[in-house]
Amino acid sequence: MAMTAPLDTVFAALSDPTRRAILQMLLEDDMAVTDVAHPFEMSLAAISKHLQVLAEAGLISQEKRGRVKWCKLEPDGLREASVWMQGFGLMGGIDLDAFERFLEVELGSADPVAGAVLQE
Repeated sequence: MAMTAPLDTVFAALSDPTRRAILQMLLEDDMAVTDVAHPFEMSLAAISKHLQVLAEAGLISQEKRGRVKWCKLEPDGLREASVWMQGFGLMGGIDLDAFERFLEVELGSADPVAGAVLQE
């Protein structure tokens, strides 16, 4: 059974360590694009491209509030990937809160500037 195009898009978005770092940062709260870009050693344009990939995968949403563009985590964007992984017995029932905690533990130990995940 082949993965569907939306599922391919989610896994492709998750394949990049910078995008995983951004998702980790957005676990805490919505963030302005400039705040998302701050810990990374790359241009605002490069961060914007990463944000576009995450938005196209349904993992984040973006909205303009006044003159500032904000990013928000969309945890339901991971639902299809979670269901797909269940088929391999890798995960129990669909519990996105537990999956979120798993991501925090597994991805929370690397440095975002190096292109991985923000550690608190």
